[in-house]
Parts: sequence; structure tokens; C-alpha cells
Amino acid sequence: MKLRSFLDIFEGATFMYDVIIIGGGPSGASAGRRAGKLGLNTLLLEKEEFPRYKPCGGGLSRHAISYLDFELPQDIIEWEVTGAKVFFKNQLIEAHKDYRLSVLVSRNVFDNLLLEKAKETGIEVHTGEKALCCREMPECVEVKTNKGVYRAKFAIVAEGAQGLIKTCVRPADTKEEYGICVVTEVPAGEKEIEEKLGRAVELHFGVVGGGYGWIFPHKTYYSVGIGGVVKDLSHPKEAMLEFLRANGFADEYKLHGHKIPWGGIKRKVSGSRVLLSGDAAGFVDSFSGEGLAYAISSGQFAAEVIAGICLRGGNLKDLKKYESLCQAEFGTHLKYSLMFSRIMHRFPEKTFKIFTLNDKMIDKYLDVVDFRIDYKDYLRWSLLNFKLR
Repeated sequence: MKLRSFLDIFEGATFMYDVIIIGGGPSGASAGRRAGKLGLNTLLLEKEEFPRYKPCGGGLSRHAISYLDFELPQDIIEWEVTGAKVFFKNQLIEAHKDYRLSVLVSRNVFDNLLLEKAKETGIEVHTGEKALCCREMPECVEVKTNKGVYRAKFAIVAEGAQGLIKTCVRPADTKEEYGICVVTEVPAGEKEIEEKLGRAVELHFGVVGGGYGWIFPHKTYYSVGIGGVVKDLSHPKEAMLEFLRANGFADEYKLHGHKIPWGGIKRKVSGSRVLLSGDAAGFVDSFSGEGLAYAISSGQFAAEVIAGICLRGGNLKDLKKYESLCQAEFGTHLKYSLMFSRIMHRFPEKTFKIFTLNDKMIDKYLDVVDFRIDYKDYLRWSLLNFKLR
């Protein structure tokens, strides 16, 4: 542990950390674990006490799991998924792979696991402490919370889509740059869920503008939700209730809403001493809404770049390497996810008819989910095979 300087004590701040991570969700926890393993003097701030409820379908793709540097415990896996049932109006098509594409987890359990894995590396973690602002200064960053003031050489903002700390780097998203999701849990027995869904998830297109509805299997409940663009989802609660009724869920359920950024939009993700990761950076698949893979990997990249500066003699200009790493890993994929989403939702009658009338379209899309091909390759294949334009 480093000794505090006289100036730090006098000003009421703690000693100088290498990095402060704001947010303990998947991106922040992944950044924290990587920072701790690399030897960075790290403070992670999380406003909630963990485990905490997180509104989310809970889909964890094989692609996302591949970024974990530990074995995913079997007891947190609630369901295994090999395929999808895709609905558009009266059309249904189902496709499956002969291998596992993803698993379903409860986010309160999964996120808590990631945070505990970060703690294992010896980093300092403050839960129940909300960051209020982050200020970049010539020699450090200063983070003010509801309990104190901290300083570090760098900061990683991993607060998700809802927070405003990221505005120290870039403006908040406009209504054209994010969507709205509403989600609930419908209790059910495992046998009933197995009979209804098997090893598939249900995706319902045409129920909300610019998005879809979903029904995901879990061990003791269905995760049911809708998500779409703000301008086409002016009454999200009513749309969600209608989706529930249409699928035979007639009881009263507690609804939870949250923002989801559209990925693929050019956003500023680094300042002079601050990096944005995960949803705070806008790293989300614009068509599927999947963000866990990019949250985990971008958090790891952010920690690695900062470690290069703090521990291996790098300089401030090296912070730009973060954007290059993210771009090389998933930037093109997210750019074309946005393009694909816009095509599909601009011409829904034609495109979703093609999407749901041919099992090859769904089967090939499952390769995108598995990251065997990216959206650019999928679009090229679709244009060549089905004149999707």
C-alpha cells in the first residue's frame, strides 16, 4: 500500500491510485480484474450493494464467455440455448445448431460473480458509493462521490447507459442514439418452460418499431421483454403489456425499463485521462441488443492500455491505443450491426418476410450470434443470396 502524501491528506483525498473504475457491472468488474492481475493500484466504485437486480434477458453468448479468464461455474447456468424461434406476424421459423450458442444467467448472480472475481486480485472495491462527477486535470483525474474525493492517474467509466459521468468525455446520447427496453420475469416451472421453448429463445419482430420482443428461458421463470427506438416506442409500458397478453401472460408483473445505446455510432470514448467502456461507450449490437461480450472485452482493453502507461513506461498518447484495440476487435461488427438494423426496420415487410420465410437466413444469423462471421459478411451473403435491399 502506498503512503499518502501530505497534500492528499490536507485536501481530504486518498492517495493517488493508478486507476479508478466507476461502475461494478460486467465492464467495470472485468476492467478491475484485469487491472488487479496486471498490478495496477486500483479503486472500483459501485453505487449499488451487490448482488443487485439488473433488468436484462440474461443471454450470455459463447462469444462473451470466451473473454472470461476463468471457468464459468455450472451452477449459475440456468439454461443452454442452441437455436431460436423467430416470429414475424403469422410466420414462424426455427433454426438450431448442433452446439451450444449461449447460456441464460440471472444478471444479479452473474454480475456478482464478476465483481467477486475482480476482488480476488486484491483491488479496492467500494460498493454503495455513488460517483457524482469525474474531472480530468493535467496530472490526474479527480472523482467525487457521495462519501469522498479520490484521485488517480486515470479513470475508466463503466457506469452503463444510464449514467452521466461519461459526459466528462462526450455529450449524452440523443434520442436518436439509444433505445428503450422494458423487461419482466414471469414465474414458471422448468417442465413448462422446456415444453414451450426447448433449447430455443423466442424473438418476435414487428411488435415494436425498430426492435423486437423476446421470451427467454430460465430455470424458474421466463424473461420477457421488448426493446425499440425511442420515437417508435412512445408508450413502452402499454406496448409491453400488449406483448405479454399476446403471449398468454395475463397476470400482473413488475416492469423494469432501461436505456440501451445503439452500437456502431461514432462516439468519443477517450479523454485525456479517462476511458469509457461497455454501454457507457456505446458498445452494443444494434440489432440484437447484446452488449456483454463488448462490455467484458472493452473493460479488459482499457485496463491493459492504462497498465502499459503506468507500469511499462508508456505516455499519455498511448491512451489512444484503446480505441484502436476496440475497433480491431469489434468495431466493424458493431458498425454493420447498425447498418443491418436500419435496413431491416426501414423495410420491415420485405426484409422480415425474407428473414422469417427462409431457414437459411436464420441459420446463418446464428453464426453471427456465435461470432463465426460478422455482420459485414452476413450482409454480403444476404445480398448475394436473397437480394436483401
